[in-house]
Amino acid sequence: MHTKTYSTSKDEVYTTYFEEKVPIPQDTSETCFSFRKLWAFTGPGFLMSIAYLDPGNIESDLQSGAKAGFKLLWVLLGATIIGLLLQRLAARLGVVTGMHLAEVCNRQYPTVPRIILWLMVELAIIGSDMQEVIGCAIAFNLLSVGRIPLWAGVLITIFDTFVFLFLDKYGLRRLEAFFGFLITIMALTFGYEYVTVKPDQGQLLKGMFLPYCEGCGPVQLEQAVGIVGAVIMPHNIYLHSALVKSRQVDRTKPREVKEANKYYFIESTIALFVSFLINVFVVAVFAEGFYGRTNLDVHNVCNHSGSPHTHLFPQDNNTLQVDIYKGGVVLGCFFGPVALYIWAVGILAAGQSSTMTGTYSGQFVMEGFLNLRWSRFARVLLTRSVAIVPTLLVAVFQDVQHLTGMNDFLNVLQSMQLPFALIPILTFTSLPSLMSEFTNGLFWKIGGGIVILVVCAINMYFVVVYVTGLNSVWLYVLAALLSVAYLCFVGYLVSGDLAAHLRKTLFLIGHSVFIEEQPEFDS
Repeated sequence: MHTKTYSTSKDEVYTTYFEEKVPIPQDTSETCFSFRKLWAFTGPGFLMSIAYLDPGNIESDLQSGAKAGFKLLWVLLGATIIGLLLQRLAARLGVVTGMHLAEVCNRQYPTVPRIILWLMVELAIIGSDMQEVIGCAIAFNLLSVGRIPLWAGVLITIFDTFVFLFLDKYGLRRLEAFFGFLITIMALTFGYEYVTVKPDQGQLLKGMFLPYCEGCGPVQLEQAVGIVGAVIMPHNIYLHSALVKSRQVDRTKPREVKEANKYYFIESTIALFVSFLINVFVVAVFAEGFYGRTNLDVHNVCNHSGSPHTHLFPQDNNTLQVDIYKGGVVLGCFFGPVALYIWAVGILAAGQSSTMTGTYSGQFVMEGFLNLRWSRFARVLLTRSVAIVPTLLVAVFQDVQHLTGMNDFLNVLQSMQLPFALIPILTFTSLPSLMSEFTNGLFWKIGGGIVILVVCAINMYFVVVYVTGLNSVWLYVLAALLSVAYLCFVGYLVSGDLAAHLRKTLFLIGHSVFIEEQPEFDS
């Protein structure tokens, strides 16, 4: 790993989707906080927070409520706090260096590791993109009462993504306002479901602040692991470090850099608080309405309400299993068709917004790692094609159960990519040659290392549980071989981190010894 210092003149070599930079108002007063400045910095954090509200997260939320009730809300809270701390590191890297994470990786890693790292991040983006396409297709199917088949919903997402991407031609602030509008739709739709179901507030607060899961077993443990994997998204670290470059910050003035870091952290905290509330709405709805229910219970209610989807629930006493599609159906059976349609609108908003931010992530990653400048059309066409083809095949030749079942595999895929975002971001924000006086302190280095170790261990457990459930010797062997290669590369990234810090320590020790040995001179 090379530890070079780059001048400010090179910071703006790369361009992103924004051709403009939002000016920051100059406040002549000495107040420590300004709402005008906070408003100027508001935008990137909310775009980043959309990754916490994508269809994969919504499905994880509803399964958590249906399988564990309110008992895992504290896991969701903890995962969101960890996500906020990691997003803080991403924002600081972009503000201080003027480069986003992919650009720094390009300059710091040798060619072969850089290409491997790029491929891993692209896999995470494609996996996330597939989840978003699945969510949109299901939403279209629910809204049309089945008249729009799943394969047609998949094709629609190709077209509307290109349409929405033209919105950035109308200005950065309008684009950010549009994303704010989509988040508002999610808050209103899922909030409506929350008010309709009327969850037990006492149980909700107990589950959120009491880190204990009474009577939980392997099913609830796997769900807790799945929450962490769904909330913390690897490509979102790359995205946030790029989005913060959209503000005019003079990096030659430490005061302005410090101020930008402060306001970005406040904005990210507000954005992730909003996303956390929306996630809580979904968990609480399914915890109150469907925790402990059997397939027979739901079958009888749906049959009595005249729902055309009664066949989805067999007449047995097995515990109800829900996904995004079945979630909307059972809401319609228990609380009327309006609840189903509002649920579908919320899923559509989640899918469309996360699809657009995923596209931007892909553009930043490709330009940063490869310094390859494709047109936005070509970039979207490539990533969308890779995500669409397998999803379309499943939608055409299988049913909605298989389509939603892909989410488990995609969550595992993205969980495995987490080290390829978390290790570089902690490494680079701890290097004085890059961050100068804004280098991570000892608390952030130790705390960040522990958090990354815990998150990676949790997600590796999730992967092991998923693979062992496949019941195939050949898949076990293949998984073992891939795991060896995977762990070797993770070890390489960690060793680079340790080597960089060791060089820094040796330099400081040598510098202090040199100073002590110099004779003193009078002025």
